[in-house]
Amino acid sequence: MATTKVKAIVLGGTNVKEKDRIVSLYTLEQGKISVSMKGVRGDKAKMKFAKEIFCFADFIIEEGKNIPVVTGADIIDNFYGLSQDIDKYYEACAILDIVSKHSGESNPQLFIDIIKALKALCYENLEKYYVFDKFLLNYLKIMGYDFFTDRCSSCKATLGHRYLNLEVGEQVCPACKNALSVQISDACYAVLRAFDEKDYADLASVKVSNNGHLAACGLLSKDYEWRTGNKILEIK
Repeated sequence: MATTKVKAIVLGGTNVKEKDRIVSLYTLEQGKISVSMKGVRGDKAKMKFAKEIFCFADFIIEEGKNIPVVTGADIIDNFYGLSQDIDKYYEACAILDIVSKHSGESNPQLFIDIIKALKALCYENLEKYYVFDKFLLNYLKIMGYDFFTDRCSSCKATLGHRYLNLEVGEQVCPACKNALSVQISDACYAVLRAFDEKDYADLASVKVSNNGHLAACGLLSKDYEWRTGNKILEIK
C-alpha cells in the first residue's frame, strides 16, 4: 500500500461513524484533498490533535478504499491562540473558507501565504482585518488580478482617477468605465499599496485611515465575489 507524506493545514471536517472524521486538508504537494482519520475522536486517541481546524502538520497518508487514510501526523503548529480570541478566530476562519473554495490545485505560493497569515494572526498584535485584507489582496494577485498598474486596461491611458471594472477585474480610466465599474479612491488605493508593500509580520507598522481601510476591505471583498462567485464568510 502506497504511503505519502504531505505538509498540510486542516481546513475543517465532518464526523463519521462513532469516532472517525473525514478531514479536508490543503497540502503543499497536492493542493486540497479529503482524508479519513480513524478513531481520532476518542478521548485517548494519539492523533486527536490532527483533526482540529488550523492544525499545521506533516501527515502520513495511505491509500484507502474510497479516500486516503491518515496513519500518522507530526504537528508543526496548532495556532492555539486563535481559539482564545474570538476576533482572530473568525478572521482565520474566513481565510480558510476562501482556501476551502479554491479550485483545489496545488499552489505553493498560496500555501505559504496561508501559513504566514495564520502566524501573523496568532502571534502578532495587529489591527482587526489587516491580515484578512492582506490575504485577500495576495489571493487575488495569485489568481492573476493585480491592483497595481499605471495604465487603463482598455485604452492604455495613464490612470489618474481609477475605476475597477468588476466584470473583468481590471482597472480603467473615467472614459472607459461602465455600469459595472466602481471608483477606487486615493485613500483606498493608498491602503492597498501599503498592504502590498508589507509582509504579514510587518503589518503592525501600517498606519492608514479608517475610511481608507473600510473602502479597501469593501473593494477587495466585492472583487473576490465577482471573480469567484463565492461570498466572503461573515466576520464578526
